[in-house]
Amino acid sequence: MQLFYSPNITPPLHTLAEEESKHCVRVLRLSVEDQLFITDGNGNLYRCRIVEAHQHHCTVEVVETFAEYEKLPYSLTMAVAPTKNIDRFEWFLEKATEVGVNRFIPIECDHSERRSIKHERELRVITSAVKQSLKAYHPQLDELTPLKQIITTPFHGQKFIAHCDKSFGERVFLPAAIKKNENVLILIGPEGDFSPEEIKFAVANGFQPISLGTQRLRTETAAVAATIMVATINGL
Repeated sequence: MQLFYSPNITPPLHTLAEEESKHCVRVLRLSVEDQLFITDGNGNLYRCRIVEAHQHHCTVEVVETFAEYEKLPYSLTMAVAPTKNIDRFEWFLEKATEVGVNRFIPIECDHSERRSIKHERELRVITSAVKQSLKAYHPQLDELTPLKQIITTPFHGQKFIAHCDKSFGERVFLPAAIKKNENVLILIGPEGDFSPEEIKFAVANGFQPISLGTQRLRTETAAVAATIMVATINGL
């Protein structure tokens, strides 16, 4: 299956953007009557045939529509502190998209090593992962957001904060805390972990402290591990 991303697709006829048209006609060498698939990122998967194979404006006809294609039975929001080495954060965005995430929130914390991201660049990483992994849902990517703003924003579902500070007492292993088919929000801090004040504030606002195991994990590894744990508990 060749999957393309067009958030503004309007059946029955649709013209791919220039970049997608070039990839379709020049790179993949698809031609008139060849079949391809398009997603709008909102759960719709369209089976299409090419009616005009032009490298700048390839036009297709929608033959069949699959609504809510492989929709997850839960919603997962990952609020993660971007790493100093941005490549590692982008690796997380890619892998988590492949597994299944609805929303990414880059967060700014007391111990953050990076306090800016290139939003358009990170969106391209996510879009590429959507197409590669044949997803019909494109995750939302927020702008860099202060941690306290995330903590105080209402969220309907389970809320977790992963931290390593043993002075706060017992932390539940994430798979044991997850309830199947429920919305989940997980906070993953920077390499220096969340500050004690941030942990206290999160717990006071309904976040459950959790552990991701006994191993010491990098930020991006912890975030991917948490994503996989949620998917596993939900049978995916």
